[in-house]
Amino acid sequence: MSTNQQKNNNEEEIDLGSLFVIIGRGFSNFFKFIGSIFKGIFDFIITILIFLKNNFIKIAVAGIIGLVAGFFIEKSNATKFGSKMLVEPNFKSAMQLYNNIQYYNDLVKQKDTVGLEKTFNIDKETAASLKSFEIEPIVNENDIINSYNDFILEVDTLTVKSYKFEKFKASFTNLDYKVHKIEVIAEKNDVFRKLDDVIISSIINNKYFNRLKELTNENLNRTDSLYRENLTQIDSLRRVYMNVMLEEAKKQTTGTSIDLGGEKRTTKELELFETNRQINGDLKRIAEEKSNKYEVINVISNFQPVGYEIKGITKSYAFKLALLGMFLMVFILLLTKLNSYLNNYKK
Repeated sequence: MSTNQQKNNNEEEIDLGSLFVIIGRGFSNFFKFIGSIFKGIFDFIITILIFLKNNFIKIAVAGIIGLVAGFFIEKSNATKFGSKMLVEPNFKSAMQLYNNIQYYNDLVKQKDTVGLEKTFNIDKETAASLKSFEIEPIVNENDIINSYNDFILEVDTLTVKSYKFEKFKASFTNLDYKVHKIEVIAEKNDVFRKLDDVIISSIINNKYFNRLKELTNENLNRTDSLYRENLTQIDSLRRVYMNVMLEEAKKQTTGTSIDLGGEKRTTKELELFETNRQINGDLKRIAEEKSNKYEVINVISNFQPVGYEIKGITKSYAFKLALLGMFLMVFILLLTKLNSYLNNYKK
C-alpha cells in the first residue's frame, strides 16, 4: 500500500517537473522572439545607415543639383503674394461657394485671362497676375459637437440611439464646418480687394439662398414678437398676483385669518418667474440667430489690401527640388541593388 502511494507521489513530482520545464521553455521562446524582433529592427537601421554611408556622396550631389536648379527657378519666377478671407456660409451655401472657388481656380489653370477679366471686372494685367484660388474649412471640433447637439434636438429618441456620435462625426464633411478660409495667390500685391465683393456677390445674389434668408428671418421675427407678447402677459400676471398678495397682507393686519391659498400663490409666482427666465433665454438665442442669419454669408475678415509675400523654406523651389533630387537618387540606387540581387538570384 505504502509502495503504491510512494509511486504515485513520484509520478506527480515528475508531472510537475515536466510542466515547469514546458513553462520555462515557453518563456524562453517568448523572450527569444521579442529579442529577434528588436534585433531585426536594429539590423534594419544599421543596414540603412550603411547604405547612406556608402552612397552619401551620390545622394549629396543629387541634392545640390536640385538645390541649384530650384534656386535658378526661383530667380526666374516673379515674387508671389497671398491674401486670406474668412467667411461663414449660411443656408447650406458652402457647397456653392466651394464650386465657385473651384471655377475661378480652373480659369487660372487654363490661363483664361478673358474669363477672369469679365468675372472680376479687372484689367488684363491684373487677371494674368492671379495664380490660384483655394478654399478650406477652419477645422474646429466644437462645430461637430454643436451640430450633433442640434441633430439630437431635431430627431426622435429612437433615431438618436441608433445614430451614435462616432457615426455622425464620420459623416461630417468639410462643408459642414462653420468658418472657411479663402486664399488667393497672385504676382501683384494690391489686387485682392478687387476680388472679395465678386466672390461674396456670387452667393448672396443667388435667388434660392435669398429666399431662404427672407423666410428664416421672417420666422425669427415672428417668433421674437410672440415671445415678447408672452413676456408682457407674464409681467401682467405677476402684477396681479402681487396685488392679491398685498390685499391679503392688509386683511391679515386687520384681523386673524387663515390663508389656505398662500402656498399655492407662492408656487404660481415661482412658476411665472421660471417661465420669464426661459423666455428671456429664448429671446437671447433668437437675437443671436438673427444676427448670424441676417446675411447669406457672414464675412468675418476681408482680403488684406496689401498681400503678404509668400516665403518659407517648405515653399521654396530650392528646398523642394533638393529633396526631390535626393529621393530620386535613393530610388535609383535601390533599383540598382534590386536588379543586382535578382541577377544573382537567377544564378
